[in-house]
Amino acid sequence: MENLVEIQYAQTGQSSATNDMGMREMQAIVYKQRNRQHLLVKAPPASGKSRAMMFVALDKLAYQGIRKVIVAVPEKSIGRSFKDTDLRRYGFFADWRVAPYYNLCTSSGNETSKRKKLVEFLSPLTSAQILVCTHTTLRNAMKDVPNDALNDVFFGIDEFHHASSDVNNYLGELIRRLLNETTAHIMAMTGSYFRGDAIPVMRPEDEARFQPTINYNYYQQLSGYKYLKSLGIGYQFFTGKYINAIPEALDTTKKTLIHIPNVNSKTSYAQKYDEVADIIRCIGEIVETDYEHYIHHVRTPDGRILKVGDLVEDDSRRRDALQAYLQRMNSRDALDILIALGTAKEGFDWAWCECCITIGIRSSLTEIVQIIGRCTRDCVGKTHAQFINLIPCPDAAQEDVSMAVNDFLKAISASLLMEQVMAPRWTFKTKRDDDKEDNKDKEKGDNDSHTIEVEGLPTPTERAQAIIDNDLDTLIASTLSDKKIRETIIGTDTAEMITQVYIPKVIKETYPDLTAEEVDQVAKHTILTIATQGQDITMDDSGNKFIRMANRFINIDDLSINLIDSINPFQRAYEILSKSLTPEVLHTIQYEIESKREGMTREEAILLYQKYLPKWREEHDGRNPTLNEPDANGRRIAFAIDYLRKLKQQMLTNKR
Repeated sequence: MENLVEIQYAQTGQSSATNDMGMREMQAIVYKQRNRQHLLVKAPPASGKSRAMMFVALDKLAYQGIRKVIVAVPEKSIGRSFKDTDLRRYGFFADWRVAPYYNLCTSSGNETSKRKKLVEFLSPLTSAQILVCTHTTLRNAMKDVPNDALNDVFFGIDEFHHASSDVNNYLGELIRRLLNETTAHIMAMTGSYFRGDAIPVMRPEDEARFQPTINYNYYQQLSGYKYLKSLGIGYQFFTGKYINAIPEALDTTKKTLIHIPNVNSKTSYAQKYDEVADIIRCIGEIVETDYEHYIHHVRTPDGRILKVGDLVEDDSRRRDALQAYLQRMNSRDALDILIALGTAKEGFDWAWCECCITIGIRSSLTEIVQIIGRCTRDCVGKTHAQFINLIPCPDAAQEDVSMAVNDFLKAISASLLMEQVMAPRWTFKTKRDDDKEDNKDKEKGDNDSHTIEVEGLPTPTERAQAIIDNDLDTLIASTLSDKKIRETIIGTDTAEMITQVYIPKVIKETYPDLTAEEVDQVAKHTILTIATQGQDITMDDSGNKFIRMANRFINIDDLSINLIDSINPFQRAYEILSKSLTPEVLHTIQYEIESKREGMTREEAILLYQKYLPKWREEHDGRNPTLNEPDANGRRIAFAIDYLRKLKQQMLTNKR
């Protein structure tokens, strides 16, 4: 397996160091904004969002007139992040304490009883001030609570991307209710402010209430770690059953989290329990099972004993025993390998996890980002984190190759997304005539070393600048997940189609309140950011500075907005893709994309093959045309050849 993305970090220790109040870098940034009524925090997994919420909530209780705090998480296991926490010993003015009765993620009882507890908690007669529950409990309970009971209540919404602007999204509707009908305070937190279904998390008018957002990106977080040096993101292909690829992908000396595919997916080959048993057999032989905690002790072929957890198990008693064990574990030796299905993704905290193996395609970019976040926590003894996605190899003979290709491109988009959010970003401003001479005299290493001036770049409005400053990573995520743009990564569309049509279209759909001029302003910054992502400025012997864009070096003093429309910002994306796949697989992918663009009948294909192909060969030294021909007729003939080849394969398959 070759990593599509390999990132080295500076190891400054800054993001994990604490100030005199016990706050890490990101937490201190959030705490400075504690007096705002509505906070939106975008920060990666393991950056300390949970404790940041504790700091803000306790300040609001003590000094801002807030009478109650409700923290909501997607699932019970994530509630562990909001358990009792000592904060005074590190310099804060109060500790975080949750009465067991009102920690609805750990207390007993069914959903109905928990809903009643939440309603009871909001009563002025209840002295408790902090409650922790799931999103589901919060949504259900709010149906029984009048608006005036929600005034002066602080709502901390973890994994906020579960909300959406869709009218049928109950969490999103609750947020709109709190914003428009109450005086409640809201702190929304997420490590991935985009959704796999491409629906916006919030409507523009609601999102404006949270401006400016608080952004703390992956590069800041991981470069500030003390121990973790690098992260690898790679894809490994398999044919047949995925279990045959497990021995090669799994390094049993690494703390590993394995996510098996859904039983209804194309990748699944048996009952989920049987697949787990097969994976354990790849690890070794079960010699003992700790039934108190439901941990298997597995002997590897070289004699080591590994502790393996199975979260795929449906038996509630066994699952609860393992969940409790996972929440209490506090040493590296507590667990070696964990196998899961739909859990242990967002919010799951296993600091020692070094590798995540995800089997099958995940169509949601959010899910990919969250899974990668499980192995990117900083801890002693962990220098490298690795994400591996086992993917079924596209095959031209597969009947469902179109679906496989579509899924595969989503996975590639996810890997490219991670490259975007994890690399330091150049910022751009317009170059004015009276600045040109001054720019020549700027010394290397000054405060503007990450700023590039571009002649003719329009000056953004306040609204457009806010998007550029705060939401560019999210916008890049939306761009990469757009179907048409995914196709252009391998397709033959010109750079102008990408820069003038596709990207502005995504921006307009994402921010429908922008004017045409503002869409153009944001689009140009987006294109420049993608095109220069991760590139360094180089200097020649004469002191001229160059940056690599679209496979050529450009003098930054000559950088003009007129160049943008001739640059394919996804050039680097194509390079990453092409060096990681065989020509045969690339050809298959390109054919499938072309087949969705161009319709063709059997009769047309035969006519092109019999009448026009011989003429083409005569004019081109006997060679067949390809799908990349600049001549449209040549591309059409090439498509006809592939169409007939696939038709023949299907006929042979049907005869077997």
